[in-house]
Parts: sequence; structure tokens; C-alpha cells
Amino acid sequence: MKTDIEIAQASQMLPIADIASKLDILPEELEPYGRYKAKISEKIYSRLADRPDGKLILVTAINPTPAGEGKTTTTVGLGQAMAKIGKKAVIALREPSLGPVFGIKGGAAGGGYSQVVPMEDINLHFTGDMHAITAANNLLCAIIDNHLQQGNTLGIDPRRILIKRCLDMNDRALRNVIVGLGGKVNGVPREDGFMITVASEVMAILCLASDLTDLKKRLGEILVAYTYAGKPVFARDLQVDGAMAALLKDALKPNLVQTLENTPALMHGGPFANIAHGCNSVRATRLALKLGDYCITEAGFGSDLGAEKFLDIKCRYAGLSPSAIVIVATMRALKYNGGVAKTDVSAPNVEALRKGLVNLQAHVENMQKYGVPVVVAINRFYTDTEEEIAVLSDFCEKSGCRFALSEVFALGGDGGVDLAKKVVEACQQPSHYKPLYDTALPIKEKIEAIAKNIYGAGEVLYAPAAEKMIGEIERLEKADLPICIAKTQYSLSDDPTKLGRPAGFTITVRDIRLNAGAGFIVALTGDIMTMPGLPKMPAAYKIDVDSQGNISGLF
Repeated sequence: MKTDIEIAQASQMLPIADIASKLDILPEELEPYGRYKAKISEKIYSRLADRPDGKLILVTAINPTPAGEGKTTTTVGLGQAMAKIGKKAVIALREPSLGPVFGIKGGAAGGGYSQVVPMEDINLHFTGDMHAITAANNLLCAIIDNHLQQGNTLGIDPRRILIKRCLDMNDRALRNVIVGLGGKVNGVPREDGFMITVASEVMAILCLASDLTDLKKRLGEILVAYTYAGKPVFARDLQVDGAMAALLKDALKPNLVQTLENTPALMHGGPFANIAHGCNSVRATRLALKLGDYCITEAGFGSDLGAEKFLDIKCRYAGLSPSAIVIVATMRALKYNGGVAKTDVSAPNVEALRKGLVNLQAHVENMQKYGVPVVVAINRFYTDTEEEIAVLSDFCEKSGCRFALSEVFALGGDGGVDLAKKVVEACQQPSHYKPLYDTALPIKEKIEAIAKNIYGAGEVLYAPAAEKMIGEIERLEKADLPICIAKTQYSLSDDPTKLGRPAGFTITVRDIRLNAGAGFIVALTGDIMTMPGLPKMPAAYKIDVDSQGNISGLF
């Protein structure tokens, strides 16, 4: 069996200009980064402004195993399958973070015969967007420390600096650090820390900004610190928003690549869904809706995380209304939710599968609460038995839910034709999308709406730090923002050991953060980390490059 990288390296890519021409992208609107990837310039937005939008399809999943359940692979395969049935579709994906690439979960370019290419470039440095976001974030941090060093005219309290430095790598040793050591010339000593770039507010801002003007405004609204007198300090007060926007000017442009079957893909932005809002950029999604009859996008982890945030944050801000939601389910994840150890999920186990079906049922019911038609994609693995497939198919039929067996990993677009037809059928049904809650509600009521209606919690408790910050946000008159809950991806609860469909449990909000620039309030639950660590056997151990520059071991 060929590895993902072997399949990708054997593919016949078309010059990116050829992919662009299929989408009616003009040569002057394309900014090539080599032969096979490009950015799309601002000019295209005004030219296509009056073109009607295509239909928006969201791909999400049930609660996953640590290896993920194939949302990106399904998204890519569905895009390829749409071409097989004569539909013009554009997929819109997030860019990979180097953290998972060198850690445990892998990249974000799909897998098997449903990948976006060139996968080595995409999974590593791509067009430099991640580095630009990292630089913009760290410029803000450097300006803060320089302000302290140069006299601190704003009276910033070093103990109440909220913004952290970032790095696009899993590095647990940097979670908490002391900066400014080594004497007066090296700055003012204070506690600091790092988060992974994809969890930063700058990443969220890039993904939610409508244009460069909006980007600069949002950057200026980042709440960075408080003064000794308790007054908030924003990035604009430090006169750094313009320089940050300049660093992000090119990163704001969506990236165009292609699938293994030479269908178009936009990849832009990459926030994690367990600690951020988990969706690709608004700009890429809007552009895909103009360029195709269907835009197929994905949101990270299970529907309790990425899809909820897509529907309650991204769609609300961008004025988007999805026509269908695809929920990816795998036998291994259902067995995992049925109590099977992650090392044994590939072994046949119909009893555990039946037990784990409650997790799929929860995700289907939750997505239906938004008034959008739902399709279940059974992402087939070679270890799946016919009996297991029959049990899952029977469950979907009895639930009255559209479903299709997806074999896009093994067969590419041909393996997703039935799924594509079911999704087109769903898109023809009425969609009555409506967010779960009104942002005018008090903060606690919004958190509890998500915790009780989506997670199945019985109550929500708040640590003193969270209670204090809620009061502070209310005093700043920023309480009317949507909620972004950071929690484990492995359970509907905030406890990764509570699998299946737990009910009546308690969610504990240990802290609250205001992302005023991004435009949402982050509620931190459980032991979720904004800077992950590497596993005992990082994927980096297997990655290598030969003397000719050929990369191996990248999945």
C-alpha cells in the first residue's frame, strides 16, 4: 500500500494557471508561488461582487479518535466526486499547522487518493501565511515590552499583560516563561508564555476579516493589557495595528491549489477547533461561493466544536447560510465511543459499534437544531467488515437520515459519487439555518445554551477567574459577542474519558478571555492547553529529505 506522500508525489499536477482558468480567474488576479500554488489578488472580489453565490456545504464529524476521522479527506473526495457528476465545486480548507504535522495527528491535506497537492509544500511552509501571523503576533508582544522599557507612558501593569507570544510548533517548554532577564538593557522582567500560532487571536482575526480595512480595525481592537489604574489597553493604543496589518497584507489573500484529480481548492487560515474557532477564512469561503456552484468546506474535530463555531460565529459574522451539513462517521470512532481502546479500534466489534452509535445520533440531532439538512458520510476503512457497515447503514435508515458509503481515500472521486449525489439532493431541500443563541443574551446564558443544547451538560460551573473576567467584559461593554468554547475534542463533555453520549454532567469554565479583535469570547474548560506538547514518538522522527530534496515520511 502506497503512503500518502508516495501517492501525492506520483500525481500529475497541472500548472496553477490552468486550474485558475477553469474557475474564470484572470491572469492579472493570480499571484503564483512557483508552478503549482498561487495567491488570489484583491481585484477579483470587486469583479465578482454581483455574481450569485453557490450553495455552501459544511463537512464535520463525530467525536474522533486521536488520529482523526477523515473530514479533510472526505471534503477533498467530495469535491472530486462533484466533478465526476458534472457539478462545479470548489473546496475551501484550512492550512496545516506544523504542530500536528510534527506531532501525532498529521497534516491537513487529506489522504490516500483524496488529497490536495503539492502536499509537501502545503504541510510545511506553503505560502508563508503561518509565519506572517506568527510575526504579526510577536511584533505586538515586542512592542509591549519595548513600551515598558522606554518609560511605560501608558502605565501598563506588567502583571496584567494578556497577549502571549506564539510559535507554530508544539513546544510545551514555552507555555510559561520569564522574559527580560539579564539586566536593565534586556527589558523589564515579567511572566510571559507562548501559545501555538493557530490558537492566537491574530489567526482568528485573519480568518474572520472581510478585507484589509477590516483586518486593520480588528487588529487595533486586540485587548493586550490593563494599566495600573485598571484601564484597558488595546493594540491601537500602542500604534502597532498598522505595522501588523502590513505584515499580514499578503497573508490575507487566499491560496489556490488543486486536488489529485486537478479540481480546485482554496486553502487559507488554520485555527484549531478545540482552542479556537476551527474554520478556514471568510474570504476564501466567500470567494469559493462566487467561483463555483458548490463550496465545500470543513470545520475542525467533531460537530460539537468546529461545526458549532462555524454556525454560531463564522456564519453569523459573514452572513453565510449553509445548504447542507455532512457528518463524517467511521467504524473506529464509533467503537472508540463504545468503549474500545484506541489500539483496538481496527478489530471487528459489532457490540461496541452499536454502543457507540449514540455519539453519531447526538451529532445528527445537534446539527438538525440549526435547521440545515444533514447527510452522514460513512468513511470506509479497509478494516471495516460488511456486518459493521450493515449495522451503521441500518441505523441511518431508521433515523431517517441521508447517508452514503464513502471510499474516497481508496478510490478518489469515484469513491464519493454516491455521497455527492446525496449531498446535491440535500442541497435541494429547504434550509432554515438559524444560530443557536442570540448574542444579546448574558455571557453565562450563551455558554449554557451551548453546553446544554450541544454537549448535553446538566450545569455549568465557573471558577473565580472566569467570574471575574465575565464582570470585566461586561464593564467593557463587550458582552454581546458570540462564544468560543475551548474544550477537549474527544468527548461531548469537558472530560476526554466521558465517551459516547454523556448526559447531565457538569462543565467547568476555569477562565474567560476576551478576543475583542476577533469578535468573540473564549471560555476555557477542562485542562485544554493553548500550547500543545509533542507525543512520546513524534511524527518528526519519520520525516527526512534526501540529497536531491525529496521528502519522505510525511504521512
